[in-house]
Amino acid sequence: MQTTRSESAFARAQKVIPGGVNSPVRAFRGVGGTPRFIERGEGSRIFDIDGNSYIDYVGSWGPLLLGHRAPAVIEALRAVLDSGTSFGAPTEREAELAELIRQAVPSMEMLRLVNSGTEATMSALRLARGFTGRDLTIKFEGCYHGHVDSLLVKAGSGMATLGIADAAGVPKAFAETTLVLPYNSIAALEQAFKERGDQIAAVIVEPVVGNMGCVPPLPGFLEAMRELTARHGALLIFDEVMTGFRVALGGAQALFGIHPDLSTFGKIIGGGLPLAAYGGRTDIMHKVAPLGPVYQAGTLSGNPLAVSAGLAMLRELIAHPEIYTQLEARAAQLTAWTPPGVTINRVGSMFTFFFTESPVTDWDTAKQCDTARFGKFFHHMLEQGVYLAPSQFEAGFVSAAHSEADIRATVDAARGFF
Repeated sequence: MQTTRSESAFARAQKVIPGGVNSPVRAFRGVGGTPRFIERGEGSRIFDIDGNSYIDYVGSWGPLLLGHRAPAVIEALRAVLDSGTSFGAPTEREAELAELIRQAVPSMEMLRLVNSGTEATMSALRLARGFTGRDLTIKFEGCYHGHVDSLLVKAGSGMATLGIADAAGVPKAFAETTLVLPYNSIAALEQAFKERGDQIAAVIVEPVVGNMGCVPPLPGFLEAMRELTARHGALLIFDEVMTGFRVALGGAQALFGIHPDLSTFGKIIGGGLPLAAYGGRTDIMHKVAPLGPVYQAGTLSGNPLAVSAGLAMLRELIAHPEIYTQLEARAAQLTAWTPPGVTINRVGSMFTFFFTESPVTDWDTAKQCDTARFGKFFHHMLEQGVYLAPSQFEAGFVSAAHSEADIRATVDAARGFF
């Protein structure tokens, strides 16, 4: 496989961009080698600048549920370009998108559009502290909620890939406002509330973790979280930036039947453009400026391009619920065969091949994986024209554009490694 142009592009980028990339995991540090520089995408495939084609299971890290260049999204973007790209003033589309999100996610009684998942979780936490008058947050090991200062503690994702436990530049006082517990441990959660329940503003969780690989909640874990937060006057925040509209139309909260106080959404609601949202109960959201004292703002929030892409995406999903049946079937086909020495976790169209024989239920079990062997597997699949996340600790994603032939080719390529 020819990679000369990607190698040259990477060398050039490293002179002007830290590590040559604008998001750390793209640098292939977790697997070695040279990252492929992508030129275009179409359907289930991406094409690099050397002309190589790959079946893509990254999908821009989750938002491309309909595949690359989904016709409805592209047409919406073309149409809005005649109007403008940003006004810094309200538009009707923003309310239309908020209404669609609320229609699919009833817990989002009111919501605010922002530009990224990080901005959404940062804002939701500020709101939780402002609403409760408390300072502490509970998060879980291996869960990543964006590069928010107080949450960059045992945060999984790119930090796990690079072996960074806690980020430099985060004041100790910020980190001390966060209590970090093992994911899927009801006992640890109960103990934390027993000791400091009157100081805890919120519990934030990926209801299905995607940032230490795909790790589902054990039975009773989310239910216990809901009960404990309600009993102690804390807010429950579901970070559905990844799972929202991915594992079900109404997100993980619809899949598991849990009603959080606040939620954050991103990725899919922008149809591939930078867009996210946070929202929840009306009484909580009334604390957000200009109605209340919790300040949050953004010049590009709700810009016409991102909102139009999001509207097109959500309208397709609401009009065609059979998409989720197809996603389930394709993902089940992909993960039906378990290679030797591998554990596969899957929830809907999210999946991870963990290079360990033991069940993976939390960060302690995830980090036991053979990352060196995963790196070899990654490069084998890349050579066979299959693009997986360049990290053992990231989820993969199936899109509606993946065909049965794509899945068969992927499984055949994997069998060639084992």
